[in-house]
Amino acid sequence: MTAGRLYDIVVFGASGFTGQFVVEEVARAAAAAAAGEGQLCSGRLRWAVAGRSREKLRAVLERAAERLGKAAPGEEVGVLLCDVGDAGSLAAMAKQTRLVLNCVGPYRFFGEPVVEACVENGASCIDISGEPQFLEGMYLKYNEKAAEKGVYVVGSCGFDSIPADMGVLYTRDKLKGTLTAVESFLSVKSGPEGLGVHDGTWKSAVYGLADEANLKKLRKQIGYAPVPVVGAKLKKRGFLFYSPEFKEYCITFMGSDGSVVKRTQRYLHTELQQTPVQYGAYVTVGGLGSVIKLMFLGMLFLLLVKFNFGRKLLTKYPEFFSAGCFTRKGPTQKQMDGTSFTMTFFGEGYTEGQDPQNGKPNVKICTEVKGPEPGYIATPIAMVQAGLSLLEDTASLPKRGGVYSPGAAFSKTKLIDRLTKRGVEFSVISKPEV
Repeated sequence: MTAGRLYDIVVFGASGFTGQFVVEEVARAAAAAAAGEGQLCSGRLRWAVAGRSREKLRAVLERAAERLGKAAPGEEVGVLLCDVGDAGSLAAMAKQTRLVLNCVGPYRFFGEPVVEACVENGASCIDISGEPQFLEGMYLKYNEKAAEKGVYVVGSCGFDSIPADMGVLYTRDKLKGTLTAVESFLSVKSGPEGLGVHDGTWKSAVYGLADEANLKKLRKQIGYAPVPVVGAKLKKRGFLFYSPEFKEYCITFMGSDGSVVKRTQRYLHTELQQTPVQYGAYVTVGGLGSVIKLMFLGMLFLLLVKFNFGRKLLTKYPEFFSAGCFTRKGPTQKQMDGTSFTMTFFGEGYTEGQDPQNGKPNVKICTEVKGPEPGYIATPIAMVQAGLSLLEDTASLPKRGGVYSPGAAFSKTKLIDRLTKRGVEFSVISKPEV
């Protein structure tokens, strides 16, 4: 990492909907460090916000100070004017910091210029993308250059990929033996005010599903080595099924977790010779009424996303096509306060001394990751703690820089401990059963 820079962290896109919550979380980490309560070796976090409007950036800093019960922010927080369409401003930002937290999405449209500026100018970069095509495209284009420069580009450092990727590693580490397969089940619970998500996430999903064919081409171009199946092959479930454990219907999770976890497992197998873990991701959806509503909306979504006019409709009227879940305003504070998530992991494997290539799995384990509202409370926590791990746990990072998934970058760091201290908690639910 390049020393002697003005800032440790710059939050780019700080005045955006998600960015404002990331700013608040960085401010919290800086206050903890200044009070000697944080996990920073230096005891001080030097940081700045970056975006197009000085007025909006100052307003975001004032909002964060007010929510943390402080006076208006002092001159210790830098304010950088920077535009994703202005390469010079991105380069100037990257030259001043050790790490950029990039909050400007959808990343397929706005992410690459930031990655390029960071890699070219020796800054590491973290984002919260759930877009496999962007993530894997950045690996193809910038992995070698980032390695040469000694910087780390780590995508998917928010909800849901940090809980999923780090949850699989946590499950593996808690099993005395060899973990060979894991299924995760995501449950999101909302209060009386219901669930709310900003429509930026909706747009990413629309354009991501529309471009699936190009993702397959990209993967062929990368030429991934196949990940070997160790132990009994994990059976794929149907798209919709009833879970007796949760007493709810479940569906295959359509997010990026599967691809992110697979990238991590491929890295750990090829680079560190660790046993790869097979993975399946699912989400609970409730009773029969919820299933019928979801199937109707899902079929309409999948039909419209194939056509240009359909994508325009979906992005213009997110509230209508998501039954009020995705909105341009995003969730209210009451909605966020009443929402939480649990991700449960069911793992199976082989006891110590047993060859995973012979016989059926003979040990099971159940773990979970629990946390607050996923999009705008848990995601900023995950992003900022990943950033602190990158800055502080340097001896535990991969030896070479490069473009990494979260589990590949942070498998040996203190990230899980950091997350647990901030309320995204990892725990063993049932000890291994033989």
